Amino acid sequence: MANDEHREGIGGMINPRRYGIERVAYLLMRLSGLGLLAYFIGHIYETSNILRGQVGWDDFMELISGTEGHIVMSIVIAMCVFHTVNGVRVMLGHGGVGVGKPARPDYPYDPASQNYRHKIGIYSAIVLAAVAMMYGLAVMFGE
Repeated sequence: MANDEHREGIGGMINPRRYGIERVAYLLMRLSGLGLLAYFIGHIYETSNILRGQVGWDDFMELISGTEGHIVMSIVIAMCVFHTVNGVRVMLGHGGVGVGKPARPDYPYDPASQNYRHKIGIYSAIVLAAVAMMYGLAVMFGE
């Protein structure tokens, strides 16, 4: 008889109760990286529209200056801030900052790198990304 634990699918992969906030940060880091790559490619396409002359540039600016374009740009701002802050947290952790003293790995093993300091860093990255996104929306939709 198969174990139901392994039948959760995608929902089980991102379940924060099962894996903790570290798994959520891992997933968000990968998704924000792919999103920023897509934005980078789109930005190159956007800037190349200047080769079509003033008419081509104005047409494209009209397309991205609407409500949908502003929402996409605010999501890009949030992805950029989260990716940066979480990346700094990961680099500091790899350098040993905030990890704590090495300890004997007794069962059940609780990794020292996943302590409260790094969880605060993850939550900080999420909060800063949300604040930056709201600020971007306020600037773009502000009167």
